[in-house]
Amino acid sequence: MNKTTGTPVIIAVCGKGGVGKTSISALLVAMFAHDPGKKVLAIDADPAVGLSGPLGIGAAKTIDDIRNQFIADIEKGANPGKEELIRRLDYEIMSALSEKKNLAFLAIGRPESEGCYCSVNSLLRDIIRDTAQNFDIVVIDGEAGMEQINRRVMETVTHLFLVTDASSKARSVAAGIEKIARRTASLEKAGIFFNRIRDKKEADALFKTAGPPVIGWMAENSLIRELDREGKSFFDNDRVNDIPFPQTGVRQFLKI
Repeated sequence: MNKTTGTPVIIAVCGKGGVGKTSISALLVAMFAHDPGKKVLAIDADPAVGLSGPLGIGAAKTIDDIRNQFIADIEKGANPGKEELIRRLDYEIMSALSEKKNLAFLAIGRPESEGCYCSVNSLLRDIIRDTAQNFDIVVIDGEAGMEQINRRVMETVTHLFLVTDASSKARSVAAGIEKIARRTASLEKAGIFFNRIRDKKEADALFKTAGPPVIGWMAENSLIRELDREGKSFFDNDRVNDIPFPQTGVRQFLKI
Protein backbone atom coordinates (compact mmCIF):
# COMPACT_ATOMS: atom_id res chain seq x y z
CA MET A 1 0.00 0.00 0.00
CA ASN A 2 1.25 3.44 -0.91
CA LYS A 3 1.76 5.18 2.44
CA THR A 4 0.96 8.59 0.97
CA THR A 5 -2.14 7.85 -1.11
CA GLY A 6 -3.46 4.74 0.65
CA THR A 7 -3.84 3.02 -2.73
CA PRO A 8 -2.32 -0.35 -3.65
CA VAL A 9 1.14 -0.64 -5.14
CA ILE A 10 0.58 -2.32 -8.52
CA ILE A 11 3.74 -3.82 -10.02
CA ALA A 12 3.90 -5.08 -13.59
CA VAL A 13 6.80 -7.46 -14.26
CA CYS A 14 7.57 -7.23 -17.98
CA GLY A 15 10.28 -8.15 -20.45
CA LYS A 16 11.26 -10.34 -23.35
CA GLY A 17 10.20 -13.99 -23.25
CA GLY A 18 12.68 -16.30 -21.55
CA VAL A 19 14.40 -13.76 -19.28
CA GLY A 20 12.88 -15.19 -16.08
CA LYS A 21 9.91 -12.87 -15.53
CA THR A 22 7.78 -15.55 -13.89
CA SER A 23 10.51 -16.57 -11.44
CA ILE A 24 11.12 -12.92 -10.52
CA SER A 25 7.37 -12.38 -10.13
CA ALA A 26 7.18 -15.38 -7.80
CA LEU A 27 10.10 -14.08 -5.73
CA LEU A 28 8.41 -10.68 -5.43
CA VAL A 29 5.14 -12.30 -4.36
CA ALA A 30 6.94 -14.52 -1.82
CA MET A 31 8.81 -11.52 -0.42
CA PHE A 32 5.63 -9.49 0.12
CA ALA A 33 3.43 -12.39 1.27
CA HIS A 34 6.01 -13.25 3.94
CA ASP A 35 4.60 -10.25 5.84
CA PRO A 36 1.26 -11.46 7.29
CA GLY A 37 0.14 -7.84 7.61
CA LYS A 38 0.16 -7.40 3.82
CA LYS A 39 -2.64 -8.54 1.52
CA VAL A 40 -1.08 -9.58 -1.78
CA LEU A 41 -2.75 -10.24 -5.13
CA ALA A 42 -0.77 -12.08 -7.82
CA ILE A 43 -2.15 -11.72 -11.36
CA ASP A 44 -0.89 -14.03 -14.09
CA ALA A 45 -1.33 -12.10 -17.33
CA ASP A 46 0.58 -14.64 -19.42
CA PRO A 47 -1.71 -16.93 -21.46
CA ALA A 48 0.39 -19.93 -20.41
CA VAL A 49 -0.56 -19.34 -16.72
CA GLY A 50 3.01 -20.09 -15.62
CA LEU A 51 2.88 -18.27 -12.27
CA SER A 52 0.52 -20.84 -10.78
CA GLY A 53 3.31 -23.44 -10.37
CA PRO A 54 5.89 -21.44 -8.39
CA LEU A 55 3.13 -19.99 -6.20
CA GLY A 56 1.64 -23.40 -5.52
CA ILE A 57 -1.88 -22.12 -6.28
CA GLY A 58 -4.16 -23.50 -8.95
CA ALA A 59 -6.51 -21.41 -11.10
CA ALA A 60 -10.09 -22.68 -10.95
CA LYS A 61 -10.94 -20.55 -13.98
CA THR A 62 -9.40 -17.65 -15.84
CA ILE A 63 -10.74 -14.21 -16.70
CA ASP A 64 -10.96 -15.35 -20.30
CA ASP A 65 -13.11 -18.33 -19.23
CA ILE A 66 -15.50 -15.84 -17.65
CA ARG A 67 -15.45 -13.59 -20.70
CA ASN A 68 -16.12 -16.47 -23.10
CA GLN A 69 -19.06 -17.69 -21.01
CA PHE A 70 -20.66 -14.25 -21.03
CA ILE A 71 -20.13 -13.91 -24.77
CA ALA A 72 -21.66 -17.35 -25.32
CA ASP A 73 -24.69 -16.35 -23.23
CA ILE A 74 -25.11 -13.12 -25.23
CA GLU A 75 -24.87 -15.00 -28.52
CA LYS A 76 -27.61 -17.34 -27.27
CA GLY A 77 -29.89 -14.34 -26.78
CA ALA A 78 -29.24 -13.31 -23.19
CA ASN A 79 -29.42 -9.54 -22.81
CA PRO A 80 -28.53 -8.55 -19.23
CA GLY A 81 -28.69 -4.87 -18.32
CA LYS A 82 -25.49 -3.12 -17.33
CA GLU A 83 -26.14 -3.37 -13.58
CA GLU A 84 -26.92 -7.08 -13.82
CA LEU A 85 -23.83 -7.63 -15.98
CA ILE A 86 -21.64 -5.84 -13.43
CA ARG A 87 -23.09 -7.90 -10.57
CA ARG A 88 -22.52 -11.17 -12.42
CA LEU A 89 -19.00 -10.25 -13.53
CA ASP A 90 -18.11 -9.13 -10.01
CA TYR A 91 -19.35 -12.44 -8.60
CA GLU A 92 -17.45 -14.44 -11.23
CA ILE A 93 -14.22 -12.52 -10.57
CA MET A 94 -14.45 -13.21 -6.84
CA SER A 95 -15.10 -16.90 -7.51
CA ALA A 96 -12.04 -17.01 -9.81
CA LEU A 97 -9.73 -15.81 -7.00
CA SER A 98 -7.70 -18.63 -5.45
CA GLU A 99 -6.56 -17.81 -1.91
CA LYS A 100 -3.78 -19.02 0.33
CA LYS A 101 -3.47 -17.19 3.67
CA ASN A 102 -2.80 -13.52 2.82
CA LEU A 103 -2.18 -14.26 -0.87
CA ALA A 104 -4.77 -14.34 -3.67
CA PHE A 105 -4.18 -15.46 -7.24
CA LEU A 106 -5.99 -14.51 -10.43
CA ALA A 107 -5.20 -15.80 -13.94
CA ILE A 108 -6.11 -13.78 -17.04
CA GLY A 109 -5.79 -16.59 -19.59
CA ARG A 110 -5.71 -16.05 -23.36
CA PRO A 111 -5.55 -12.38 -24.38
CA GLU A 112 -8.88 -10.85 -25.28
CA SER A 113 -9.76 -10.34 -28.94
CA GLU A 114 -9.56 -6.71 -29.98
CA GLY A 115 -12.75 -5.01 -31.08
CA CYS A 116 -15.02 -7.83 -29.90
CA TYR A 117 -17.68 -7.37 -27.19
CA CYS A 118 -16.07 -4.16 -25.98
CA SER A 119 -18.60 -3.65 -23.18
CA VAL A 120 -17.69 -7.00 -21.58
CA ASN A 121 -13.96 -6.33 -21.97
CA SER A 122 -14.27 -2.83 -20.52
CA LEU A 123 -16.29 -3.97 -17.52
CA LEU A 124 -13.85 -6.79 -16.84
CA ARG A 125 -10.94 -4.34 -16.77
CA ASP A 126 -12.87 -2.04 -14.43
CA ILE A 127 -13.72 -4.90 -12.07
CA ILE A 128 -10.13 -6.17 -12.02
CA ARG A 129 -9.03 -2.63 -11.21
CA ASP A 130 -11.60 -2.40 -8.41
CA THR A 131 -10.61 -5.85 -7.07
CA ALA A 132 -7.00 -4.64 -6.78
CA GLN A 133 -8.16 -1.91 -4.39
CA ASN A 134 -8.80 -4.61 -1.75
CA PHE A 135 -5.09 -5.46 -1.60
CA ASP A 136 -1.93 -3.72 -0.42
CA ILE A 137 0.29 -5.03 -3.20
CA VAL A 138 -0.52 -6.41 -6.64
CA VAL A 139 2.12 -8.23 -8.70
CA ILE A 140 1.31 -8.80 -12.38
CA ASP A 141 3.38 -11.37 -14.27
CA GLY A 142 3.11 -9.78 -17.70
CA GLU A 143 2.83 -11.35 -21.11
CA ALA A 144 6.16 -11.61 -22.96
CA GLY A 145 7.17 -8.68 -25.12
CA MET A 146 5.33 -5.41 -25.74
CA GLU A 147 1.89 -6.58 -26.87
CA GLN A 148 0.26 -6.31 -23.47
CA ILE A 149 1.45 -2.73 -23.04
CA ASN A 150 0.09 -1.95 -26.52
CA ARG A 151 -3.32 -3.29 -25.50
CA ARG A 152 -3.28 -1.00 -22.45
CA VAL A 153 -4.05 -3.84 -20.08
CA MET A 154 -1.84 -2.23 -17.45
CA GLU A 155 -3.31 1.27 -17.33
CA THR A 156 -3.47 1.28 -13.53
CA VAL A 157 0.11 0.06 -12.95
CA THR A 158 2.14 2.19 -10.52
CA HIS A 159 5.53 0.46 -10.88
CA LEU A 160 7.05 -1.11 -13.99
CA PHE A 161 9.57 -3.83 -13.10
CA LEU A 162 11.51 -4.55 -16.29
CA VAL A 163 13.37 -7.86 -16.32
CA THR A 164 16.19 -8.50 -18.77
CA ASP A 165 19.19 -10.75 -19.19
CA ALA A 166 22.54 -9.64 -20.58
CA SER A 167 21.54 -9.96 -24.23
CA SER A 168 21.21 -6.88 -26.40
CA LYS A 169 17.80 -8.06 -27.68
CA ALA A 170 16.32 -8.43 -24.19
CA ARG A 171 17.65 -5.04 -23.13
CA SER A 172 16.18 -3.48 -26.27
CA VAL A 173 12.76 -5.03 -25.56
CA ALA A 174 12.87 -3.73 -21.97
CA ALA A 175 13.66 -0.21 -23.19
CA GLY A 176 10.82 -0.41 -25.74
CA ILE A 177 8.32 -1.53 -23.11
CA GLU A 178 9.27 1.37 -20.86
CA LYS A 179 8.87 3.85 -23.72
CA ILE A 180 5.38 2.59 -24.58
CA ALA A 181 4.31 2.30 -20.93
CA ARG A 182 5.28 5.90 -20.26
CA ARG A 183 2.67 6.90 -22.85
CA THR A 184 -0.11 4.50 -21.87
CA ALA A 185 0.15 4.07 -18.09
CA SER A 186 0.28 6.49 -15.15
CA LEU A 187 3.52 5.14 -13.78
CA GLU A 188 5.09 6.37 -10.57
CA LYS A 189 8.34 4.60 -11.35
CA ALA A 190 10.02 2.26 -13.83
CA GLY A 191 13.23 0.34 -13.24
CA ILE A 192 15.29 -2.44 -14.79
CA PHE A 193 16.33 -5.69 -13.13
CA PHE A 194 19.17 -7.73 -14.62
CA ASN A 195 18.61 -11.48 -14.28
CA ARG A 196 20.90 -14.47 -14.91
CA ILE A 197 24.03 -12.32 -14.85
CA ARG A 198 27.47 -13.96 -14.71
CA ASP A 199 29.02 -11.88 -11.92
CA LYS A 200 29.31 -8.39 -10.44
CA LYS A 201 31.78 -7.31 -13.11
CA GLU A 202 29.26 -8.09 -15.84
CA ALA A 203 26.49 -6.44 -13.79
CA ASP A 204 28.51 -3.23 -13.40
CA ALA A 205 29.15 -3.11 -17.15
CA LEU A 206 25.44 -3.60 -17.89
CA PHE A 207 24.41 -0.92 -15.41
CA LYS A 208 26.22 1.64 -17.58
CA THR A 209 24.05 0.70 -20.57
CA ALA A 210 20.74 0.89 -18.71
CA GLY A 211 18.25 3.61 -19.59
CA PRO A 212 15.76 3.21 -16.70
CA PRO A 213 17.05 3.24 -13.10
CA VAL A 214 18.61 -0.08 -12.07
CA ILE A 215 16.70 -1.99 -9.37
CA GLY A 216 19.31 -4.71 -8.94
CA TRP A 217 20.68 -7.90 -10.41
CA MET A 218 20.75 -11.63 -9.74
CA ALA A 219 22.99 -14.41 -10.99
CA GLU A 220 21.78 -17.67 -12.52
CA ASN A 221 20.51 -19.71 -9.58
CA SER A 222 20.62 -23.51 -9.42
CA LEU A 223 17.71 -23.75 -6.94
CA ILE A 224 15.41 -21.74 -9.20
CA ARG A 225 16.41 -24.00 -12.09
CA GLU A 226 15.66 -27.06 -9.97
CA LEU A 227 12.26 -25.78 -8.80
CA ASP A 228 11.37 -24.76 -12.37
CA ARG A 229 12.44 -28.11 -13.78
CA GLU A 230 10.46 -30.09 -11.22
CA GLY A 231 7.46 -27.75 -11.15
CA LYS A 232 7.74 -27.14 -7.42
CA SER A 233 6.32 -24.19 -5.52
CA PHE A 234 8.66 -21.52 -4.18
CA PHE A 235 6.40 -21.32 -1.13
CA ASP A 236 6.76 -24.97 -0.12
CA ASN A 237 10.56 -24.96 -0.03
CA ASP A 238 12.47 -23.41 2.89
CA ARG A 239 15.59 -23.18 0.75
CA VAL A 240 13.96 -20.44 -1.33
CA ASN A 241 14.98 -18.04 1.46
CA ASP A 242 18.60 -18.70 0.46
CA ILE A 243 18.09 -17.34 -3.07
CA PRO A 244 20.10 -14.08 -3.17
CA PHE A 245 17.20 -11.89 -4.31
CA PRO A 246 18.12 -8.23 -3.62
CA GLN A 247 15.18 -7.39 -1.38
CA THR A 248 16.71 -4.15 -0.10
CA GLY A 249 17.07 -2.71 -3.59
CA VAL A 250 13.57 -3.82 -4.52
CA ARG A 251 12.03 -2.21 -1.43
CA GLN A 252 13.94 1.01 -2.08
CA PHE A 253 12.64 1.04 -5.66
CA LEU A 254 9.06 0.54 -4.51
CA LYS A 255 9.41 2.66 -1.36
CA ILE A 256 7.34 0.28 0.74
